[in-house]
Amino acid sequence: MIEIPSSLAKLTNGFDWEPITIGHSQSMTFLLKGSYANQYLKVQSVHSVERLFDEKEKMKWLEGKLPVPRVLFYEMDEAYEYLLMSEIKGVNASDQSHRGDLPAMLESLGDGLKAIHCIRIDDCPFIQSLGVKVEEAKNRVANGLVDEDDFDEVRMGRKAIDLYEELVAKRPLDEELVFTHGDYCLPNVIMENQRVSGFIDWGRAGVADIYQDLALAIRSISSNFGKEYVPFFLEGYGITELDESKVEFYQLMDEFY
Repeated sequence: MIEIPSSLAKLTNGFDWEPITIGHSQSMTFLLKGSYANQYLKVQSVHSVERLFDEKEKMKWLEGKLPVPRVLFYEMDEAYEYLLMSEIKGVNASDQSHRGDLPAMLESLGDGLKAIHCIRIDDCPFIQSLGVKVEEAKNRVANGLVDEDDFDEVRMGRKAIDLYEELVAKRPLDEELVFTHGDYCLPNVIMENQRVSGFIDWGRAGVADIYQDLALAIRSISSNFGKEYVPFFLEGYGITELDESKVEFYQLMDEFY
């Protein structure tokens, strides 16, 4: 058990803690099981590249717009950030229990992404467009923050600097900007009765090209269930012609994050 601030300890008193290991994150994540409701707690070093403060701000901005966790507590001390959130009922979309009706679940996954992309961006303060992301990728390479051991199989064994040069060379000339989740992978979508009940892990959300989400969803579906199921997701989203070059580019860019 980690030592937490007294103000947070009061809110979590009486809960049973269960560590969550699914997904890739810089945070320590815990499911807090209570008598009447469950909560989720993220604890992250203040020296992490991405900040829980940003995720907290994005979830608060999304309140009333999408089914997202409610922020119950946030605090930062000299060592850690602490983010306590409400639970979204259901099972994440990567769970094998969905195999009984994958087409329906994946169509709902596509429909859920469309709902995210329909959020108005006129007043959105979170920008994740190509200029921002490519510059951040460059900085991560320069500072040795890219995990070369975690590259996708097709790029395993290559160096981060080589991938960055490829990224710059393949950068698309245009962007179809919408509000994006930023990491629209199956573990970050919660399902109930084969329908989307909510979305979690908003740290990378912001205005970006639609393929930021489409590319990562396609990779996640292929990895968890097989690429033959991707068309059900695309049908749910409502896209008939896929730009394969953008899919490849945004999957490549994800290697830096």
